[in-house]
Amino acid sequence: MVYTWSELFWIFYIYSFIGWCAGVIANALRRRRFVNTGFLNIPLCPIYGIMGVAYCIFLPELTNKIFFLFLGGCVIAFIIIVVTGAVLEKAFNRKWWDYSKRRFQFQGYLNFIHLIFFGVSAVICMRFINPLLVKLMSFIPGQILLILEIVFGVILLVDTVCCVTTVLQIKHTIKTHKFVDYVQGVTENFGNVLTKKVQHRMEKAYPNIEKERIIETEEHKKESKVFAEGCCFYKIVGLFFIGAFLGDITETIFCRITAGRWMSRSSVVYGPFSIVWGLGCACLTAFLYKYKDKSDRYIFLYGTVLGGAYEYICSVFTELVFGTVFWDYSKIPFNLGGRINLLFCFFWGIAAVVWLKILYPVFSGWIEKLPKKGGKIIMWAAIVFMIINMLISALALYRYNDRIENPVPKNNLEKILDERFDDERMDRIYPNAKRGR
Repeated sequence: MVYTWSELFWIFYIYSFIGWCAGVIANALRRRRFVNTGFLNIPLCPIYGIMGVAYCIFLPELTNKIFFLFLGGCVIAFIIIVVTGAVLEKAFNRKWWDYSKRRFQFQGYLNFIHLIFFGVSAVICMRFINPLLVKLMSFIPGQILLILEIVFGVILLVDTVCCVTTVLQIKHTIKTHKFVDYVQGVTENFGNVLTKKVQHRMEKAYPNIEKERIIETEEHKKESKVFAEGCCFYKIVGLFFIGAFLGDITETIFCRITAGRWMSRSSVVYGPFSIVWGLGCACLTAFLYKYKDKSDRYIFLYGTVLGGAYEYICSVFTELVFGTVFWDYSKIPFNLGGRINLLFCFFWGIAAVVWLKILYPVFSGWIEKLPKKGGKIIMWAAIVFMIINMLISALALYRYNDRIENPVPKNNLEKILDERFDDERMDRIYPNAKRGR
């Protein structure tokens, strides 16, 4: 089932509201009082809406495979919750929610028991609720739906801007507290009333982000003299490029050994870079950095599950965006829709162990030897290069597919793409790509 943008919008809104209700009820039972536990002021919890939309984008092919649908829902919820929690923690140096004192938890961001609920929810939503919602929407005139979408969209946008502004103001208050304590106190007395109310609501809903607690943490932080120390932004960027390069080389050699010929495995038109492997190394590092000293079996298990889920998501995403299938495992035993197979999932697990136990310490040391100012310049130059590279690659792939039905270029851009990225060159760069699946 392919969902329209309108259907995805209402699925996001409805599931955000249901998630908000569930959070408020659970919190009321726990604290014996009503607290708006959502990030927004309106009764929506966007993280649940994002999960609902992610189910619709990545899981339709699994609707009739209940076990894999359940597992897919668990993995998607895991990724979204951990990424959201990590981003918020990075912004405030404290967790907005913390399950670290409970059993079966992951870095304090979630309790694995909760994943069972999200897996069951994925099955119920995809098999029963979503078809019902789509059918109900079909009875509402299109113009009325459009008007409602504009109204609700504007409300969501305004409230989001308000809450983000409040969060940034809290962050600014934290950073300037040591220098302008007196001025800040005076400013708060005459500050925006709405903003102060939103801040107060957020601190009630998430006690971990109270300014006094965060300021105490900030004051104990010391600026490191080492470039990209720990698992920071620049370290992740550096590892992405190293992983993208090594992934391309590894796959090229693997294809030479198994297929008997040299074959390009690059994801972009310029340079030997596999974006899938680069992002995989970056994500594995970000997710499992705190567990790098755990046993090999522990890392292998996480790598197998996360790697398989990651490759499946990448397959769906690239097909939706570029209309091209970059790999197809349908002829390999124990595959799932041709997107992943059990053997390569195990390979992801092995790669996770090798990466964290052997390669990461070496590459991390290389990156940290860069000078602080020079390292930042190098990283940003590499980021700009890769963004441009990916944009050009996306345009070339689009035209590569479009040439099947429209061989004659319609404008100067298509003419340039046809001249510089003709079918022969694109077949050489993407030998396994299937056009117009």
